[in-house]
Amino acid sequence: MTAPIDRDEILSYHLGGKVGLRLTKKLSDLRSLCTAYTPGVAVPVREIASDRSTLWKYTAKANLVGVVSDGTAILGLGDLGAEASIPVMEGKAVLFKAFGDVDGWPVPLNFCRREGKNTGPTDPQRVIDTVCALAPMYGGINLEDIAAPACFEIEDRLEQLLDIPVFHDDQWGTAVITLAAVKNYALLSDRKLPDLRIVINGAGAAGIRIAEMLKASGAEAVTLCDTKGVVHRDRTDLNAKKREHAAGGTARSLSEAIRGAHVFIGVSVADCVKSEDVAAMADYPAIYAMSNPDPEIRPEIVAETMGNRPYVMATGRSDYPNQVNNVLGFPFLFRGALDSGSRLINLQMKLAAANALADLAREPVPQQLLDLYPGMPDALDRGYIIPKPFDRRLFIEVPYAVAAAAVASGAAPRMDVEAYRLRLAERDHARRWVLTPPS
Repeated sequence: MTAPIDRDEILSYHLGGKVGLRLTKKLSDLRSLCTAYTPGVAVPVREIASDRSTLWKYTAKANLVGVVSDGTAILGLGDLGAEASIPVMEGKAVLFKAFGDVDGWPVPLNFCRREGKNTGPTDPQRVIDTVCALAPMYGGINLEDIAAPACFEIEDRLEQLLDIPVFHDDQWGTAVITLAAVKNYALLSDRKLPDLRIVINGAGAAGIRIAEMLKASGAEAVTLCDTKGVVHRDRTDLNAKKREHAAGGTARSLSEAIRGAHVFIGVSVADCVKSEDVAAMADYPAIYAMSNPDPEIRPEIVAETMGNRPYVMATGRSDYPNQVNNVLGFPFLFRGALDSGSRLINLQMKLAAANALADLAREPVPQQLLDLYPGMPDALDRGYIIPKPFDRRLFIEVPYAVAAAAVASGAAPRMDVEAYRLRLAERDHARRWVLTPPS
């Protein structure tokens, strides 16, 4: 585990924000000024006005993603408003650039839903209208920290209205990484996905999409729980999304559902799982406690409970092994979607990303990662079930898989995907892998 970072160090890191403007062309003399702005800028303006397809060629659109939030579901902290969401949106932009070489920009939406405070239920139509109005500048829209169930309608409607990829990271990003982690757990435990008993605690955006992706990959016994217990067919308080995943059986509480389960997936709240719950799981269980910033159960408690018995433990945090976190997904999903010219990020592309992540973790670990993470296993293991965020191979393998799936599914125009793989390798070799700005 990484040494704890104190509050003052964290706030010092965020002083002045984490993102800024980077010029891609020089502006150093009168000629470049005349080219960048008036009168020269009129030339690309006329090109775009006469042929909209050139918008991708003569602007930053092709590599720019808007990171949009109304602040109604920030991390595991809840509805704190658009302004409080900005550090997270800036963080997303940093990760987009550092890992995927995608230019992300925060777009917090403040609708002043309550007098004097920007909190309260999301108004889906206002978010949809605003994003549509902003969309001309962006090659993709990354929705972030928007509460369920409004987030489902917003993503579905925007996907229909816009001709660029729209991706709610809290729904699908978490689901992609979780699926990869479950696939590798199944391999380590010598079990098949259809044979796993899986319990998901948290029936919001992430939990619903995790259930969908697991089922799309062959999982059959998936039980969803919310704050009232098991999402059961006998309940009359379920929204449409929850009802799609309502279970039968006799279990009604989380503790009852988790008894005998192979996999626990938490996208809920801190400390809702107890030591006795873990002890009641099947032999060689997997506990993915992914609530941020504090997990459903601490890894230290799981370790004490399990003793010498084998198990897999993961959290959503960067300071524990096995970080099941969206940082492994969205930068590379958008890289592949933008480069392929895909108009959306469909299920086939998401499944391809999950498979690429799972496969990559089965390869020998490069020395670069062993140096960066002292003591980590050098191959797939209980302490290494998914790739590390700093694995440079992610930049090639995941976008390649996403682009290939986009083409195969008809979401993107035909392209030479093998040539694209080579271009990714060349781009990775040429760019500086630097995660801090120059001093």
